[in-house]
Amino acid sequence: MNHDAILTGCSVLLVEDESLVSMMAEDALLDAGCEVLLAMRLQEGLAVCATANIDFAILDVNLGGGILSYPIAAELQRRGIPFLFATGYAATELAADYALSPVIEKPYTPRELLDAAHGLLTGTAAVPTPR
Repeated sequence: MNHDAILTGCSVLLVEDESLVSMMAEDALLDAGCEVLLAMRLQEGLAVCATANIDFAILDVNLGGGILSYPIAAELQRRGIPFLFATGYAATELAADYALSPVIEKPYTPRELLDAAHGLLTGTAAVPTPR
């Protein structure tokens, strides 16, 4: 699937604490024509979310040390910015407030990431089955 028309020129907040995963995701998004705003920690993500013009976001759920990205998700929701969670955990383990949020499960390929981003922007993103 060609995502260029949808993703080109989009500004995406990528919150990911794993260096290898963030590099792969950033490369895929850059290759698709996105501007990537990378944050590896909660406070960085909150700062970018509060100040940047963002078209969509990809949030790793667990940012290490028991820190979760839910405060960023809450701010994105408040601002009406679409987002999806990237997680190695089962989608059914998301907090109840985000149980129906789009999810991409780790490990994912660059193609799967771009498909998920495309789905998010076109309203066709896969969401977990309700509990």
